[in-house]
Amino acid sequence: MTETDPKDTTEAEIREAASESVRQGTDIRSQVHEITLRALQSRRFDRNGIRQVVRAVTEGTALGAERKHTGMRQAMSEALVGLDQALSTSAKAGQEALKQLTSSGRSFSDAELKQALGNLRKLEQDFLDTVGQVAEAASDSVRPELREALHSARRAGTATGKQVAMTMGDFAQKFSAASFEATLTGLETAADVGQRFTMIASGILSGMAEALRTDSKADTTEPRGR
Repeated sequence: MTETDPKDTTEAEIREAASESVRQGTDIRSQVHEITLRALQSRRFDRNGIRQVVRAVTEGTALGAERKHTGMRQAMSEALVGLDQALSTSAKAGQEALKQLTSSGRSFSDAELKQALGNLRKLEQDFLDTVGQVAEAASDSVRPELREALHSARRAGTATGKQVAMTMGDFAQKFSAASFEATLTGLETAADVGQRFTMIASGILSGMAEALRTDSKADTTEPRGR
């Protein structure tokens, strides 16, 4: 994939990059993981921005699978794993941002914390629901393969869901169970997350993404036999 400034990544470019990675069929998981991370860096750290990325990546992989003709199910499964891994990194960035905000001594209200947690808690469901919507709109040849890949992801559980559950466990103890659940229920449809949380989480995600790229490059350049 041609590298671009993450800030300049459009949905059309995301779709095309994902499509090409599946069509070529080489290291689909890591290619989609990288595409997704770059796309997430180019969006606001909120549910709407993340859903845009999930939709564009999934639409691209569906198009690539259609062009590929063979091995569709395996290609879609690999693509979903790459997407899931990138979203898990995003969830971890959100967790780290909350840790910074709640331990920095700066004013960060319980309402802001609960709102951020409410958005994070919906990350896995937004991921799976968006993939499901794309599957239903896909071509006749791709639809059953994407449905099956999605079913497998739901059955096995996602890395994103596990990371979100860890985050919930870390912060839920700060509130009574009844207060926490009641507030999250009211915030599940909130469109915005606090600006400070969004900025910090975006910065952490960028740092994580760059670290992953550096590690990946080191793995491919290290001499064999050591």
